[in-house]
Amino acid sequence: MKTLNYNHLRYFWAVAHDGNLTRTAGRLNITQSALSVQIRKLEDRLGHALFERRGRQLHLTEAGRIALDHADQIFAAGEELIGTLSDAGRTRNVLRVGALSTLSRNFQIDFLRPVLRRSDVEVVLRSAGATELMSALETLSLDAVLTNQAPMRDALTPCVVHRVAEQPISLIGTPARLADVGNVGIAALLAAHPVVLPTQHSIIRSGFDALTGQLGIRPEVAAEVDDMALMRLLALEDVGLAVLPQIVVKDELASGLLVRAAHLPDIVETFYAVTIERRFPNPLLGMLLNRKNAVEADGV
Repeated sequence: MKTLNYNHLRYFWAVAHDGNLTRTAGRLNITQSALSVQIRKLEDRLGHALFERRGRQLHLTEAGRIALDHADQIFAAGEELIGTLSDAGRTRNVLRVGALSTLSRNFQIDFLRPVLRRSDVEVVLRSAGATELMSALETLSLDAVLTNQAPMRDALTPCVVHRVAEQPISLIGTPARLADVGNVGIAALLAAHPVVLPTQHSIIRSGFDALTGQLGIRPEVAAEVDDMALMRLLALEDVGLAVLPQIVVKDELASGLLVRAAHLPDIVETFYAVTIERRFPNPLLGMLLNRKNAVEADGV
């Protein structure tokens, strides 16, 4: 059985980090053709292309990204061995996750909790807009994207949408606001108190508007917000009753800073993990996706 030639691996590692064959050849003081030969030998040994050329630039393939992760670990361990002669360290696995910038932080933590305290795992968490995150997923810079907006799948975007949690929606307010309310219905609550709502494009907002239409009421809107964390802060400021999944305010509910005024029937928020079809999926991600009910339905 042939062993891996680590000289070939080191040449690949250098080019992968530089992103430019000519620049790397000059830095290593070898010819560009000789460097190309070394990388081709590594590709032949691994049985996969590691780079693809787009115009004049080199881009890592999926196999190339996996090889780079391993090369980073191998050479980092070698440097540590030389430096300490006592502990080469333990191999760390990397999980790269993107999350919609407006997504509940509590949901993100609950989803990732099984790997957060593992000494052999590094979690890279990136927050951005949907377009930027999906682009990073398609270029294999991310293993998964967490969102509450399921993307459309088509032939050009072979993504896989995993439904990982579903949260009921409630009216949330301060104890002071709700102290003398008593046991009243949703219509009475909405008639008596202003509300803090998600913006119009939200599925929660669509469900809320449908509910108030059925009840025949038009509540006073104190604020329309596209960020759940800001909605939580407005609820704490007693601006009005916030229409939120309980997971967003689970700590405040547990401490008594906020209370649930009423559950809103037939309105839920669904949380998704979006992946892309890969020949080499991250096993850490598979473990997280195989968990059932990653976030408890009551959010507490």
